[in-house]
Amino acid sequence: MKTVELRIETGTRVVHDVTGLVREFCAGGGDGLVHVFLPHATAGLALMETGSGSESDLEDAVARLLPADGRYRHRHGSPGHGRDHVLPAFVSPSLTLPVVDGRVMLGTWQSVVVVDPNGDNPVRTLRLSFLAG
Repeated sequence: MKTVELRIETGTRVVHDVTGLVREFCAGGGDGLVHVFLPHATAGLALMETGSGSESDLEDAVARLLPADGRYRHRHGSPGHGRDHVLPAFVSPSLTLPVVDGRVMLGTWQSVVVVDPNGDNPVRTLRLSFLAG
């Protein structure tokens, strides 16, 4: 199995497109599966359309569903940080995608994105693993 860990600087943006990194990792790898894993307790991964305003829509949805306020029992960090620890229950920290002839088999409008509302941790690790078929 081929594996790499990449450093992702998320800064203050909630949605970060990592599709290019996944495609580059799989290029020339033949057929198999790529596993994308974000080993963090306050961020997740999603498949979604990007570039059409959907990133802002997702950011707004996260803010509505998981408001950054004082309602959470988990209270360290910035105000509302407890919601960041709830996010991975809704936005999984991992994805597994098929790869055919070194190409990730995404749908026409699908992109792989990191969803990270936690501004306290602006640098993330993204682990990519390719299992040849």
